[in-house]
Amino acid sequence: MPNLEVTRPTRLELIRAKRRIVLAKRGLNLLKLKRSALIAEFFKISRQALELRGDLAQRLKEGYSAIREAELAEGRIRLESVALMLPQLKPLSVESRNVMGVRTPAIADARYDPETARALLRLPVSVDESLRRFQSVYAVVLQVAEKENAMRRLLREIEKTKRRASAIENVMIPRLEGTVRYIKFRFDELERDSFAMLKTVKRKMEREAEAPRPSPEEAHALA
Repeated sequence: MPNLEVTRPTRLELIRAKRRIVLAKRGLNLLKLKRSALIAEFFKISRQALELRGDLAQRLKEGYSAIREAELAEGRIRLESVALMLPQLKPLSVESRNVMGVRTPAIADARYDPETARALLRLPVSVDESLRRFQSVYAVVLQVAEKENAMRRLLREIEKTKRRASAIENVMIPRLEGTVRYIKFRFDELERDSFAMLKTVKRKMEREAEAPRPSPEEAHALA
């Protein structure tokens, strides 16, 4: 509730309060539009993440199948030695993109070149195929991580925007509207007091006008 005891019931304060109500309602509408856009973007990314998870499960299934075939063809020791000789992945390059004021990550794929690795190591076809399969798994894992991180950030921004909109709608605007009502009430009180005082003065003047005036002799005697 507004602190009405310190509110000055002046026309300037009334104008200021009305202007702040207009600005608050405009800001509230913008926050609601932003929240709707964020929710739409959240569900869009959520659908993409769900599709990627399904794709990841399929790629993992194919990758493990390829590993089993390579193990049968080359043996466990050969696979372990190949794994030790594989080139390391380059560091990830993480950029960002702006979604309604929210910075979300964009991960650049940092894969080694499978063609170069095969040429250097002279890998058998079965081993090379398993490497290709898990290379695609790695790429999808990065995409899933990117989408889920973006979803978490969007969700936090949605909650933040919701709290701000609720504070404006349920606290700020009612408080300003209460101030406007209070000032108008004070104006009405002052108007009633002024009207009552004018009526009192008018009645007094009418009584004085209706009172009998003394004759010149009486006035001279009184003097």
